[in-house]
Amino acid sequence: MYHNPVMLIESINGLSIIPSGTYVDVTFGGGGHSKEILNNLDEYGRLIAFDQDDDAQSNMLDDDRFTLVNHNFRYLKNFLKLYGAYPADGILADLGISSHQIDEAERGFSIRFNGELDLRMNRNQGKSAKDVVNNYTIDELKVVFKEYGELPNAWKIANAIVNYRVSNEITNTEQLKEAVINCIPPKIENKMLAMIFQAIRIEVNEELEALKEMLLQTIDCLKPGGRLVVISYHSLEDRLVKNFMRSGNFKGEIEKDFFGNIISPLKVISRKAIIPNDDEIARNSRSRSAKLRIAEKQ
Repeated sequence: MYHNPVMLIESINGLSIIPSGTYVDVTFGGGGHSKEILNNLDEYGRLIAFDQDDDAQSNMLDDDRFTLVNHNFRYLKNFLKLYGAYPADGILADLGISSHQIDEAERGFSIRFNGELDLRMNRNQGKSAKDVVNNYTIDELKVVFKEYGELPNAWKIANAIVNYRVSNEITNTEQLKEAVINCIPPKIENKMLAMIFQAIRIEVNEELEALKEMLLQTIDCLKPGGRLVVISYHSLEDRLVKNFMRSGNFKGEIEKDFFGNIISPLKVISRKAIIPNDDEIARNSRSRSAKLRIAEKQ
């Protein structure tokens, strides 16, 4: 399976789908969420999906109501206008890496395989993980590991990479692991390696910048009463989503009117993040860190 959709029922319920409405899946992947959205639409409904990974094209849905855009979701507004789908009744984002990407060794997303150090969601873009680890300065690497990996020993890891590459270009995942292994306590080796790879992946794909751009555009791209449903997988993403839904900005700074009412373009529907139940985690271990949040445009 290309990807097992996470919290499928919860996310579809969160969209509160109008059968004749227009919906957007900004993270198409294996098409699991998109298929279920289409199942809830009538003949007049429409679905626009985004995915910058060319591999996702193989999952194209044969449905006249469906359009797949092979671009980053940071261009949400432009393409919705292009396809006459602006504004929409609901937008769904599942921010996780697809199982396909993780399981393809040559993509470099998994610490389980030795593959080329790539980590690009869009393999047509220029910068790859290999460029980051071989060309960034020690200070630039430190920022990546501290900000995106939230690693307490970010400088030590950055220093180890810089020292290693003096005599060996780092071209594959095994070499990167070899470069940093002495910085990692054996008991938490897999966890810390995953955090290191996550930090580099976020940097390579500009994931947080793209997420911010997309979220800001949802305000214009949703009709009043339209729903925004986002599934995130790590604290950096979830913090941005939570703050944005609550306050309309990424710092979570609340503005209130004269009567003490919160001024925000969105109304939070899910006060607490929705998490997968035990049965889903047992079926799909990759869902265990997922958090789903729902908001409605006011």
